[in-house]
Amino acid sequence: MRAGGIVDWHRSEDFAPLVLMVSGQEKHRLIRSLREVAEALVAVWPTNDGKEYIAAVKTCLDAIQDIPAKTARAALIRAAEEAGIPVIAAVN
Repeated sequence: MRAGGIVDWHRSEDFAPLVLMVSGQEKHRLIRSLREVAEALVAVWPTNDGKEYIAAVKTCLDAIQDIPAKTARAALIRAAEEAGIPVIAAVN
């Protein structure tokens, strides 16, 4: 976290990487930070509804208020399961 309590969205040391297996031109997407969680939810998500999707988006917004990166990661995984997007835990 940066000074002043603001999350560094580019920092990844507390975020265990994972890969989303998405459809379309981009076959997979490596997620290593909160910024990449947010980008995946906005750019490649197949739908903009679903209970876990909404929870994952809310968790990203909450991360600005010091929610741990692993909480956002877990929310992303639940949303991926809900959307039928395979997830592979990447080795750091």
